[in-house]
Amino acid sequence: MKLTVVGCSGSFPSAESACSSYLVEADGYRLLLDMGNGALGELQRHCGLYDLDAVLLSHLHADHCVDMCGYFVARYYRFDGGRADAIPVYGPEGTERRLVTAYGDVPHEKCMGEVFDFRTLTPGTFTAGPFTVRTARVCHPVEAFGFRVEYGGRSLVYSGDTGPCQALHELADGCDLFLCEAAFTHGKEDIPELHLNGRQAGEHAERAGVGRLLLTHIPPWTDPQVNLRDAQAVFEGPAELAKAGATYEV
Repeated sequence: MKLTVVGCSGSFPSAESACSSYLVEADGYRLLLDMGNGALGELQRHCGLYDLDAVLLSHLHADHCVDMCGYFVARYYRFDGGRADAIPVYGPEGTERRLVTAYGDVPHEKCMGEVFDFRTLTPGTFTAGPFTVRTARVCHPVEAFGFRVEYGGRSLVYSGDTGPCQALHELADGCDLFLCEAAFTHGKEDIPELHLNGRQAGEHAERAGVGRLLLTHIPPWTDPQVNLRDAQAVFEGPAELAKAGATYEV
């Protein structure tokens, strides 16, 4: 599998990165995990507008899904070649209504369904092209999911947004690459069931025995080096910060 970090900023875009969005590719199939603020523009650096095969939305906060409104425009109003075919869009219950509401003045209530084949996420396993995708509910104020994407005996786990939880540990167990949020700073923010800090991300990675830890979703007001240091203090494996535009072989 090839992972490309389209965007990795938390809460709102930074000067260096769009919000959460991650492109996973194998066998010519392109799967996008989240499409937050600014991600649609950055995505075009890595693939064509009409080259995505499916989208997974971890939850419905704007920094993970709002650029789907712009993507609707690109697919629905495409001039050359006509309207794009519908691609699968997996998200929590109410994803279609959330995006229609965010867009506002849609031609009609079901128009997004003409270019997005909305599918409701539940905990479990399904296939998307060559990938096996396992989902689990994680700990966040809204319905939110973490994803385990497997291909060819290799595994990538994306935490989405979550506080510490057993479900995340089970999802990440033994994975090759753990793309884990670290929005909070250890010893500074302490809001239960919202986000992880760097140390907690490292603890989850160590406990799950992951091969490699990649910290993401760090807001512009947070010092990422502090979060990386805190993760490295408790995780014995390789750990680094996600960077927009970086690619990783899994």
